[in-house]
Amino acid sequence: MNGEATVIWHDVECGSYAADLTLWEELAESCGGPVLDLGCGTGRVALHLARRGHPVIGVDRDHELVLELAVRAGDLPVEPICADALDLELDEAAALALAPMQFLQLLHDPESRLRCLRRIAAALRPGGLLAAALVVHLPKQQDGFPPLPDVREVDGWVYSSRPTGMGMSGRRLRLLRTREIVSPAGNLSTEFDEVQLLVMESGELEAEAGQAGFVPVGRRLIPETEDHVGSVVVLMEKRA
Repeated sequence: MNGEATVIWHDVECGSYAADLTLWEELAESCGGPVLDLGCGTGRVALHLARRGHPVIGVDRDHELVLELAVRAGDLPVEPICADALDLELDEAAALALAPMQFLQLLHDPESRLRCLRRIAAALRPGGLLAAALVVHLPKQQDGFPPLPDVREVDGWVYSSRPTGMGMSGRRLRLLRTREIVSPAGNLSTEFDEVQLLVMESGELEAEAGQAGFVPVGRRLIPETEDHVGSVVVLMEKRA
């Protein structure tokens, strides 16, 4: 996938989600900054917080997404960093780390998650907070009409992404999407995308995070929307 397509599909499939933004803003207000946004993409969360005056460090391992975030941030207090969270090192410790949209569930083995949690802990100040969103209940199968696609037009090209299936493979939830592109001349091309999330309970993550120097300090709920499943946000504080 070329860089432009990577940015476009990220925006199509993730850019409109806003149900979690109020909670991230509330946590940033109470914790101070900088805020570490893990898997920042093109800046859905980072730009929202930066526009409200919160300094943000946005981390993503995709170079094209980080470049786009830098362009969109302009003079906002955003520091985009291209890095893998498993090898993360920051020059300045953060007060709050956010792992939105099931970021940690993309890591399917305990060793990778523990390594990531340890790097997050190292990036936080003593007493800093990690807030990680988890899907702990499977999305409900909808009867009747299929879900509407996410659609965006860019320079006369129409990009459409539609959820087309889900299933379990062991503890992994497989989410399938059909992507369609219509050119300005009306030509249609189709491709398929799959994301796998590890299904885990909040207590399991809290136990793993304890090995990385965190203590659980609460949980919050992000309500489901018409188009998105709800999440549990696990709050964990770095031990002083």
